[in-house]
Amino acid sequence: MQEKENVIDILERTKEAVKKEDVILLKELSNKTIHSASIYGDPDNVAVAVAVYALSKIIERKKYKEYRGWNLFFKNYINCLDKALAALKSDSIESFRQEIEHINREISRLSGNFKRHIQDVFRKAMINKASRIYEHGVSMGQTAKLLGITPWELAEYAGGTGIPDVNLSITLDVKKRIKNAVEFLGR
Repeated sequence: MQEKENVIDILERTKEAVKKEDVILLKELSNKTIHSASIYGDPDNVAVAVAVYALSKIIERKKYKEYRGWNLFFKNYINCLDKALAALKSDSIESFRQEIEHINREISRLSGNFKRHIQDVFRKAMINKASRIYEHGVSMGQTAKLLGITPWELAEYAGGTGIPDVNLSITLDVKKRIKNAVEFLGR
């Protein structure tokens, strides 16, 4: 695991954001882990990013609270994040990974439409986080493999966001560069 202290901070702040139902902060916290995931290809950071982002989407959609099984699922989800945080603090990386994986087992215990909706949220969260990693310059193939999605899913999503359209090689024309240089040098 890379940047353990950063992940601990993110999980602690996630707990506070959940109490306040601060969806925007949850999304921001999720995005913070993407930088590490992009640099190191760290699946632990990716798993946290997906879990926190999916949590933001679940809280955002108030209708989920109406489903039978909501209270138990949400309680168990938060409990898994709490245990993952405690495991990290005690340097038990394997226990941390088991708790993050346990969230998926909680989803598999759901039934009917609620299960399908939550599975869909997690799938879309993986694709969203993949697009953010791809945006950081990691190849589409590596990104798709890291998140367990197909390159086609990533390409379809990234194509809709405009990420591939960013032209990083656009520069100022020569006259504007000379003008800027003269202004900068104060002549």
